[in-house]
Amino acid sequence: MAVTTLDARTALIVIDLQKGLLAMPGLPPLTGVLRNAADLATAFRRRGLPVVLVTVTGGPPGRTEQRRAPRDLPPDWAELVPELDARPGDHRVEKRTWGAFPHTDLDAYLKGQGVTQVVVAGVATSVGVESTAREAHALGYNVTLAVDAMADRDAETHDHSVTRIFPRLGETGTTAEILALLDGTS
Repeated sequence: MAVTTLDARTALIVIDLQKGLLAMPGLPPLTGVLRNAADLATAFRRRGLPVVLVTVTGGPPGRTEQRRAPRDLPPDWAELVPELDARPGDHRVEKRTWGAFPHTDLDAYLKGQGVTQVVVAGVATSVGVESTAREAHALGYNVTLAVDAMADRDAETHDHSVTRIFPRLGETGTTAEILALLDGTS
């Protein structure tokens, strides 16, 4: 892990930790991921730093070779998991693409808050998290990835993102390392 610093205006972006997506088969146990994401959200809120909670509410049009989720989603599909303890001051983003930036107000919101760095967590590592990190990097944000606050259905793709892709987009670290930087103890 190589996380070295956090900018004064860093935001937390939590990707797709929602009831419908987490109920789908194939994800590994998420107890630690949910606890770590919740700990990060609590710490960011306590310091008055932006917390962005992203949910996917459908998919973009277009054909794919892999079968997609059903078009008729259950009513609680996009509800955040209770572990995140969503607060009224959290910024909510609903997306229909893998990443959280296209066709949303996320970039404008972050710029309006003076944010220069983002910490990204959530699911799936190789899809929503990686896409959002790539987009943030392309937009000029410093990117940190909380590797123990994310998961993927496929351990191999998770490891590929963490070891091969993320170091090229920013810095990686554990929740404890990120919290230590927030506390100024590292």
